[in-house]
Amino acid sequence: MKKGKVFAAVMTILLLGAVFTVACAPEADEGPTKTLVFTSRLFSPPAEQEFLINEILKPFEEEHGVTINFQILDDQKMLDRAEVQQSTDHVTTDIVAAHNSQMVNWVKADYVEDLTSVIAGWTDRTFSETFNSDTTYDGKQYFIPVGADVYLLLANNKVLPYLPDGADVNALTWEQYAQWAKNIAEGEGEGKVCITGIPMKSWIYMFGGTELSYGAGFPEINTPGAVDAWQVWADIGAANGFVPSVLNIDSCVDPMMREEALLTVFHNARAGQVYASNETQYTLAPAPSGPSGIGSIAGVSGYAILKGAPNHDLAVEFLEYITRPEIQVKLSKGTGGFIPPVEEAIEYLGDEAVDEVINKAVLVLNNGVVSGVPASDYQDWGAVKQVFDDVFEQMILGGDGTVDQALLDDAATKLDALLK
Repeated sequence: MKKGKVFAAVMTILLLGAVFTVACAPEADEGPTKTLVFTSRLFSPPAEQEFLINEILKPFEEEHGVTINFQILDDQKMLDRAEVQQSTDHVTTDIVAAHNSQMVNWVKADYVEDLTSVIAGWTDRTFSETFNSDTTYDGKQYFIPVGADVYLLLANNKVLPYLPDGADVNALTWEQYAQWAKNIAEGEGEGKVCITGIPMKSWIYMFGGTELSYGAGFPEINTPGAVDAWQVWADIGAANGFVPSVLNIDSCVDPMMREEALLTVFHNARAGQVYASNETQYTLAPAPSGPSGIGSIAGVSGYAILKGAPNHDLAVEFLEYITRPEIQVKLSKGTGGFIPPVEEAIEYLGDEAVDEVINKAVLVLNNGVVSGVPASDYQDWGAVKQVFDDVFEQMILGGDGTVDQALLDDAATKLDALLK
């Protein structure tokens, strides 16, 4: 073969090889996928996390080509982590969802951004003014409310025959509730009322709703209105109206679902979890009322962006997305029936069981006597809870139906000592 032909053949082979190499080469690296770190005290039950991740977070990830690292931490651990990140100037968290009782601590520590101007640009949604005192400081909004809650009554239909004469489950008084509990205990041979008896859970909030109904403030423990509220629960205790395992209960969901307990007044999203499991088996209603109306502790969590967040702009986009009215309703319905604190969201409710939960909760929030949780006023909110737990165990479970004013006065002294 002539040299010219050999050269041409070699060049052809090299050219084809180059073309093949280019065709098979991977696309240019566009850089690592952004990861938004979202830490929350809300949505801790596994089923709620699964719904949030698959139905709420995943669509945002796919639309924006990002990853969301969703983590569950309690309020104190979130604050502790933020302190470390801020003090070392190495912020890795973008968004937090904190309880309203802790929001002031985030603001005073200067850990979260002022979102006032961001929220002003969202003209299609109105956030409930009920929680302004917690989310807003010095005229600036640092937190965006999400997942509000109040307390609702839930009864297994088996106990409806025990209702006191003339009582309406949808307009029940606390005295009627106590009588209902007595009737159930007598008819069933044991108490069937559920409260969270394990220390430092939610008994303080269950009692708080009762005392608000009688004109007391929260968390008062020995004032006239509080005494009237204690009498309601003392009457139930004297009749052995509580489930025998009451001191071992940390949530009324399981006892109600397995019919160990048949009557309770508790967190609306947890009530919704039970009710939606078999709506034909349960009756859902507003919490009982007293002379001052329907009382309830109202809680809410809130989104905030950490100062120095590594993905600030993406965090803003995410908050805009997750607070859209239609997303708020979807999120609320998928996590048991939290109240979406976006007024326009209510228009998206339907007629499913969980929609009823939300509607009844909104009724209590808008028309009841509600109070937030003033945890930031105290050195240790867990210790405040313990004071109420101790009174419950000593005077309600261990008493004879008499309200011991001296015991309550001593408890009030303990509460005063816990104030900051």
